[in-house]
Amino acid sequence: MRPILVCLFLSFLIHAAYAQKQPVDVLIKSGNMIDVRSGKILTNKLIATRAKTIVGVFDASQEKNFQAKRVVDASGKYIIPGLWDMHVHFGGGDTLIEENKNLLPLYIAHGITAIRDAAADLSPSVLTWRDQIAKGELIGPTLFTSGPKLEGYKSTWIGDIEVSTNAEVDKMLDSLQGLKVDFVKITDNAIKPDIYLYILQEAKKRGMKTSGHVPFALTMDEVSSAGLGSVEHMSYVLKAGSTRDKEVADKVRTGQLTTRVALPMIAQSFDEATALAVYRRMAKNGTFVVPTLTISRTIAFLDQDNHQNDTYLQYIGQGLKNTYAWRVSRVAKDSSDAIAERHALYEKTSSLLPLLHKAGVTIMAGTDAGFLNSYVYPGLGLHNELGYFVKAGLTPLQALQAAIIPGPAFLRKSTQYGEIAAGKSADIVLLDRNPVENIDATQAINTVILRGTVYDRKALDAMLADVKKKVSTP
Repeated sequence: MRPILVCLFLSFLIHAAYAQKQPVDVLIKSGNMIDVRSGKILTNKLIATRAKTIVGVFDASQEKNFQAKRVVDASGKYIIPGLWDMHVHFGGGDTLIEENKNLLPLYIAHGITAIRDAAADLSPSVLTWRDQIAKGELIGPTLFTSGPKLEGYKSTWIGDIEVSTNAEVDKMLDSLQGLKVDFVKITDNAIKPDIYLYILQEAKKRGMKTSGHVPFALTMDEVSSAGLGSVEHMSYVLKAGSTRDKEVADKVRTGQLTTRVALPMIAQSFDEATALAVYRRMAKNGTFVVPTLTISRTIAFLDQDNHQNDTYLQYIGQGLKNTYAWRVSRVAKDSSDAIAERHALYEKTSSLLPLLHKAGVTIMAGTDAGFLNSYVYPGLGLHNELGYFVKAGLTPLQALQAAIIPGPAFLRKSTQYGEIAAGKSADIVLLDRNPVENIDATQAINTVILRGTVYDRKALDAMLADVKKKVSTP
């Protein structure tokens, strides 16, 4: 009888000990967790997740207190929050819907757990994908979108909402709010300056974030003080540092000057002290900058690399590749002087990143990847972008921060994203090397955890293989 009682007692103790363990879905142990804000490496940490959420970060000694469905041994790995690409596009018409949809896994396979769609002509599909991803019905990075963007009459781009009066703006903002868009996108090829400012004014009243190109008929001070949330592309940042910014704006507004003619004038009149003063006002106003150096550099240097031998083309559908041709054919006609001008313009605009950082402007990483934008590849493009940030003068940590912290801040989602901490979304990337030492390490992806689901290297490679198969199938 005694042996039976002893066995029962031991069984009770074991059961009690097991019952006291906290059940979690994933336990990441033994890795080097990077505090992205400080760059410090935190060792002997344990990261626990349940469902789509991080339970917490604990000392390694606490491992005995958890019962995990899956344990990820991160020995020798570097752990960062998921990366965000804050400027992508899906477009090219209804015949390319599936080719665009096939791009979603490319982001995951490259450690990108959230993207911001900056508008094109497939907004209904993108809005559907956003909701399907949120419900777990479609595998893809968390997707934020502007829906269709706002422009003036006779816009260059298909799919835009064209507005030319205050009443039309009000109606269209009502429509966008009805679609529950994540922000409002505005571009500058046909919009009236006063309507542009009215959009900013009304969006701000409604609590809607805005992003856009900046009409050359307006100064940076005007759009920044009016509430523009993020400036897309560096040419507008260059203009902001010109001593002739207001003069150019006035002449463009009155039709005395075209944007193309104005660019050399702006570059020649750039003044660092003027720029620093404007950039500091931008920082004070909370105006972010998305440099999109990848598209700028790719187009500027097509004379040196036509990208026809890029292995990444195996993941891009033929229809999307066909959309690249318009940019390529345009620059192919450039003279040697025009080519030199392209190179110089890229070098000048990219060199402004350290000055923006010095002024306190938030630099937010985005690539402009998608249709039309020749050889700027979804997924890989963000890693190239961060590399260009470092070449332009940012530190690897500053570049890494640009792809993790500002995106959630811009979208008012910092309580959910941008950090490995209790209560945050379980979006985590394990790297084989330290990106704070060398930014190229962001490409050394070992494992991606997306909303709590673990994709090891084998699973990520399978994703890429599946996309390649879909692209190659007629």
